[in-house]
Amino acid sequence: MWWKETAVRTVIIDGQGGKIGSSIVRQLKNSLPELQLLALGTNSIATSAMLKAGADMGATGENSVVVGCRDADIIIGPLGIILADSFIGEITPVMARAVAASRALKILIPMKKCGVEIMGVQNTPLSGYIELAVARVKSLLEQKGEPSGLPGQQ
Repeated sequence: MWWKETAVRTVIIDGQGGKIGSSIVRQLKNSLPELQLLALGTNSIATSAMLKAGADMGATGENSVVVGCRDADIIIGPLGIILADSFIGEITPVMARAVAASRALKILIPMKKCGVEIMGVQNTPLSGYIELAVARVKSLLEQKGEPSGLPGQQ
């Protein structure tokens, strides 16, 4: 893969216009500029938006999501990335399965548009959830200096 051997392999997945993914990329790069980010879009518009926001590399489409999830340490994106046919059909069953089956820690942003309600989740603005996701990545990196020490990885 393109990552440095010692890097925490962080993947951001988004679709449609890439607004959520680009916000995540921007905030992560502002907080952790050395963190290498791979932007995976379900379409070229989403990928382009995340690259413009500062992702180090990007790829588009189903196979890119499958391959990118295979080696990821952390996957971040809207809840819909684990739900087949979400994003108005942009998330294929193969993509959803690749994300869900990945050994990576998944940091998912709850979205009401996915047709899923998660009990216990507060009614927080999207920007608040993105800030929480960035804070979680920072906390993980501070606690564990090595990718192999991240939760969910044995």
